[in-house]
Amino acid sequence: MKPNRHDSQRQQTAAEDALFRAIISLRTAAECRDFFRDLCTPAELQALVDRWQVVELLEQGLTYRKIQDVTGVSVTTIGRVARFLTDGFGGYRTAIDRTARHASPTSH
Repeated sequence: MKPNRHDSQRQQTAAEDALFRAIISLRTAAECRDFFRDLCTPAELQALVDRWQVVELLEQGLTYRKIQDVTGVSVTTIGRVARFLTDGFGGYRTAIDRTARHASPTSH
């Protein structure tokens, strides 16, 4: 019997959850680096790094043009990151808040 779309979605969600559990099991930046270097091609990893750098620069208030000059990322990608930063699922905001809290000297 051919799986229906609901079954496919459930399988996709289960596969994503397995990946995300693997990611949150990692304890250090070095472990994450090794995992993502194994998981991603160099180009895929660079795309992820670029997007996160765009998030940080948008948070600093830089213009799209300045961000493009600094990173080499296309204005289209910068716009997409900006859109998800404000209207996405909240993942960027959660990561920003948590990394800022860990980076601040008063968070200990």
